[in-house]
Amino acid sequence: MPPDRTEDPAADPAVATMRWLRGPEGAAATRLAAELLARGVDLIPGLARLREEVGPEHAGPAWELARLRARARPVFGPDADVLLLTADTLEQAGRPQLAARRASRLLARGADSVADLGCAAGTDTIALARAGARVLAVDRDPVARELTASNAEALGVGDEVWVSAGDIVELVDSARGGEIAGCAAATLDPARRAGGRRQLDPDRWSPPWPTVAALLDRVPTSVVKVAPGLDHDRVPDGVEAEWVSLGGSIVEALLWGRGLSETWRRTTLVLDGAVLELTADTDPGNAPVGPVRGWLHEPDPALIRSGLMSLVAADLGATLIDPTIAYLSSDAPADSPWVSSYRVDEVLPFNLKKLKALLRARGVGRVVGKKRGSPIEPETLARQLRGPGSASAVVVVTRVAGAPTVLVCDVSDR
Repeated sequence: MPPDRTEDPAADPAVATMRWLRGPEGAAATRLAAELLARGVDLIPGLARLREEVGPEHAGPAWELARLRARARPVFGPDADVLLLTADTLEQAGRPQLAARRASRLLARGADSVADLGCAAGTDTIALARAGARVLAVDRDPVARELTASNAEALGVGDEVWVSAGDIVELVDSARGGEIAGCAAATLDPARRAGGRRQLDPDRWSPPWPTVAALLDRVPTSVVKVAPGLDHDRVPDGVEAEWVSLGGSIVEALLWGRGLSETWRRTTLVLDGAVLELTADTDPGNAPVGPVRGWLHEPDPALIRSGLMSLVAADLGATLIDPTIAYLSSDAPADSPWVSSYRVDEVLPFNLKKLKALLRARGVGRVVGKKRGSPIEPETLARQLRGPGSASAVVVVTRVAGAPTVLVCDVSDR
């Protein structure tokens, strides 16, 4: 979290802008900007029109808020039309469906008060309040506090939310008796960017890793969002690690405190409104290695990161094509939501010239490129292999038993 911008939040220019946007003039200007955007008006004429209405100082913020709400609408639905947002907080905000799921599990064992540590725009705060909790939303950034207070009020949960300035490190250090800041539960989403760059080292997060570990130790009813690439060795004993996938991408990774932990590792797949889960109480180990067979299976990335791929491999009768590569192969297609399956038509050592000749001989002109364990970029490969043929294929560049290999899959005349 950034430090306080000023001793008096009301004197902060960004806070003043947020408060103007919350008022009647700002709301009217944002509605006008939204109408202009909906009509396809470009930036320069749109800003010119807004300057006429509200002056040059407020035209830009109104236009930006309308633009951010339009971006948020596919995820947040009607809520987006009243949310106050910044570009950074919209990027950080979790999906409401997942926030509601986290809130439900956090409160399932009777906690009725939660400290939301690092509240950003308040989207997690709102999910917790909607789930029935009283929420203390804490942030050092006055803009984050302003956004959270405004959004909680706009969405009808303002009476259940208290917004406060506070230092998370100090709050965690003073946690006692399983509570923090007088709350029975806590949620934390450490800032993992600084200066526009992603911080891969958890010790450089804000708050840093020692505070994350201390929270999980001192407040058993807690959940922390972490980077999906977190080293498994960092996960404390007795803490459940979960990776969540939506639309084929990992959307969040979570550490559940010992008061909520139910298993060793969990991977969760959100698919068409349904939630599928796979768990293990102990490390299931790696899947066995075998040759490339008739079908190639590409596991969901959350399944890979969770370390539970061997469970799915066993169900499919599949083996890894290489001990270091997350591709599985079997004799049959897989009817499993955890993998995408491709029929293997050719297996050959990687040679671009010979690969082009093979594809042309088979009439393949359109290629979808995939890769694992290779420096080749799929988009570049697809351009290099594009040809005059009408057939299509999936071309996978990878390693098989340590050797650079190409798999030509699903050749068809679509």
